Amino acid sequence: MSRSCELTGKGVQTGNNVSHANNRSRRRFLPNLCDVTLMSDVLGQRFRLRVSAAALRSVEHRGGLDAFLMKAKETELSMRARLLRRQIAKKTAEAA
Repeated sequence: MSRSCELTGKGVQTGNNVSHANNRSRRRFLPNLCDVTLMSDVLGQRFRLRVSAAALRSVEHRGGLDAFLMKAKETELSMRARLLRRQIAKKTAEAA
């Protein structure tokens, strides 16, 4: 399982551990990923996603999973999130 957020695309970054003597060794900065279940109001289903804590706050700020996916760029989303976005768009088009 890759260490990247399914909604924002936030992933692993690399950098250096720098000691007091200024010795440098490589290290990894891992994103704060959480396994969460989010509810889609339009589809009426729950979806298990692996998202970062920052993405979870963004989902709540934008008003839920549906609103977040419709505002997000498709290039940032994972394949599973893109599929959800298309399903939500199709369902809203049918309702309108």
